[in-house]
Amino acid sequence: MKFTKTHIESLIIIEPKIFRDSRGYFFESYNYKEFGKNGIPNVFVQDNQSYSTHGTIRGLHFQKGKYAQAKLVRVIKGTVLDVAVDLRPDSPTYGQYITAELSAEKKNMLFIPRGFAHGFSVLSGEATLFYKCDNFYNPRADGGIRFDDPILNINWRIPENLTIVSNKDRNLPYLDSKIFQKGR
Repeated sequence: MKFTKTHIESLIIIEPKIFRDSRGYFFESYNYKEFGKNGIPNVFVQDNQSYSTHGTIRGLHFQKGKYAQAKLVRVIKGTVLDVAVDLRPDSPTYGQYITAELSAEKKNMLFIPRGFAHGFSVLSGEATLFYKCDNFYNPRADGGIRFDDPILNINWRIPENLTIVSNKDRNLPYLDSKIFQKGR
């Protein structure tokens, strides 16, 4: 596996070694020892999967406090633009984000540590996302930032007239709201 660090500390893009032959392919998507040697010692306790159609934008979501989650995200069908926003209060990259195009074809993954908001847009006709979490989901610890936050100005690569966003996500606060200023 190839582990590539991004400009934001602890955000890592992972590209597995794929073995192809006439039968198809094989690859190792997770190996605790290999991940640990490359700065990802997390023990994952929950797997999630979501299906969405073209134009869907989900996020930006996170879990607060002791329920924060690190995630290992990959796409098993289609292509998405994955986004991780640094919300760690003492981080020099607070409020910065990275985007990574993840696809079933490439089989690449993104490791997102605790303290980040996560979201994605579906670039293909449809997409299925699979991700591992290192903490259990708690609905009372839900948090989020609006997908169209003007400070972040994320290019989701979806025309505005084709975006599909839930009412919950449309009503999330902006990054400059008092909710986030308390953490700084």
